[in-house]
Amino acid sequence: MSGTVDAPPARLVTVCTGNAARSVMAAYMLEHWGRRLGLPLQVASAGTHVVEGQPMGMRTRAALASIPELGELAVARHRSTQLGPTEVAEADLIVAMEADHVRFVRRHHPEAANRCATIRRLCTVLEPADGSLSSRVERLGLAELPLDPSEDVADPAGGDVEVYVACAQELWSLTERLARLL
Repeated sequence: MSGTVDAPPARLVTVCTGNAARSVMAAYMLEHWGRRLGLPLQVASAGTHVVEGQPMGMRTRAALASIPELGELAVARHRSTQLGPTEVAEADLIVAMEADHVRFVRRHHPEAANRCATIRRLCTVLEPADGSLSSRVERLGLAELPLDPSEDVADPAGGDVEVYVACAQELWSLTERLARLL
């Protein structure tokens, strides 16, 4: 008997500081792009310095609502989560919002250093789909690459809704580029 076995979904974890804005928006956006592009993706979000269990804030909700293509999201399901061993072990790729998040992974989860980079870096160095995501990520040598703060997605925390919306617009473009490379 012959048949094809569907590839398992690529498992991504988006990471920011508090798991309250950037990583949350990026995760919802990557889920959207996965559905739109027919990519089997599992996306989770986490933070490096989190108050566990917090719901999504109003400014993050407003920023997500500013992207018409996202439609109505089930945002009530989000609760902030600290990046821990379980999320790290399950991730094929850890998508950080800034260089400090990559440093955190390198320091606290060195076994995952070769699977972690900023979203902006991944958009420039990840090769288009040719082989499994894990093998393409491994070839990048991410653990050895120098970190560049110019790749950061600025944290909107403390800003008004317009700052969050600008962050969402930036992430919308970056997540589309990354999804097309997955």
